[in-house]
Amino acid sequence: MKVAILSGGGDAPGINAVIRAVVRKAIQDYGYETVGVRDGWRGLVDGDFVPLDLMKTSGMLPRGGSILGTSRTNPFKQEGDPERILENARKMGIEAVVVIGGDDTLGVAHKMNELGLPCVGVPKTIDNDLACTDYTFGFQTAVSIACEALDRLHTTAESHHRVIILEVMGRYTGWIALEAGLAGGADAILIPEKPFKVDEVCEYIRRRQKRGRNFSLVVAAEGAKPLGGEEIVYSSGTDEFGNVRLGGVGYFLGREIEKKMNIETRVVVLGHLQRGGSPIAFDRVLASRYGVAAIDLVNEAKFGLMVALQGNKIVSVPLKDVVGKRKKVDLGLYEIAKVFFG
Repeated sequence: MKVAILSGGGDAPGINAVIRAVVRKAIQDYGYETVGVRDGWRGLVDGDFVPLDLMKTSGMLPRGGSILGTSRTNPFKQEGDPERILENARKMGIEAVVVIGGDDTLGVAHKMNELGLPCVGVPKTIDNDLACTDYTFGFQTAVSIACEALDRLHTTAESHHRVIILEVMGRYTGWIALEAGLAGGADAILIPEKPFKVDEVCEYIRRRQKRGRNFSLVVAAEGAKPLGGEEIVYSSGTDEFGNVRLGGVGYFLGREIEKKMNIETRVVVLGHLQRGGSPIAFDRVLASRYGVAAIDLVNEAKFGLMVALQGNKIVSVPLKDVVGKRKKVDLGLYEIAKVFFG
């Protein structure tokens, strides 16, 4: 059997660990041939493949990014592209595809599986917002990076008596903001699930000032928005899946705080630092487990499924139960974090 592997959407620490695990088990245990698809679904549309073997995937475990590249290509936006994918897979003798991606990429996998291309999904997003899995790989690395940033910002905020706002990723959910903010001692955490009031954030800052603490740290997910307002976008354009480019909530909030409180405010946008570089140990292990489980599903001819973590067990769930849904922040955890606001 020849198995193809692709990664789509944004990169996440651990993609290469998944690829390594799939290739290692496919070749050593099942005697399969493995090929990589360059740049996500675009590679299957264009017929852009690269052979993968044990030597090519050696030493990849700590490496960030994706050796195959990635893209946000949506083949269902272009007439004839799904048919080109099926034809290119047939020409290459590909009998199964392991698809590493988030909701958009796995949504394409679900549709292509229905059209006759056998697919198995692996959940990848640093936002940790995919349904039916407790964790996606890359998330804990992103949280660790954001937490370290807060540790560093703490000392400079205290030295200069400033409010510092850290804007982190989180388009529709605030998992990174919440867990990093709780671990990093943030004085307020703003998430998309809970529209914020500027006056309430200012009150947290005043509460600290009354205790003699003349600095504050605020963490804001990029998708956080003011109560009754719209989400703040960096640009009006959208990608092939219709997603707008968010960004700027930190600067909006910073201006409002300075206006209302006359306190010096600085904004740090963590951006792509959250998804770059080496995965932490947790994500290396999780990604490896996912890769092994994915090729096991291929070997059992169980397609249209996604591997997932539930408790400490790797399970499989139907792609149709995953795509188009979103796992929101645990509001119980948010209430715990609020104990430490202000």
